[in-house]
Amino acid sequence: MINTKTLIGSALAAATSLAATAAYSGPAAQPSFSFEKCYGVVKAGQNDCQTATHSCAGTSTADNQPDSWLYVPAGSCAKITGGSDKSKA
Repeated sequence: MINTKTLIGSALAAATSLAATAAYSGPAAQPSFSFEKCYGVVKAGQNDCQTATHSCAGTSTADNQPDSWLYVPAGSCAKITGGSDKSKA
């Protein structure tokens, strides 16, 4: 049986970890390579941007949201099916 101290310690560690993760909620840093923003090709939760429907990087709720973008190497967005250098929203 798990003792009370272990249970409380585990709960506190989980709560602290969750709070630290939630506190980051900001935009993705610009990459060091030559880049462009590619809209409409981002998997849910992998976006690099803030949009009208969510507030920070990593918070898109659906795949291929038309207003969510991802940093990609310059010139490569046009090569991605569904990719656009302009917001589709």
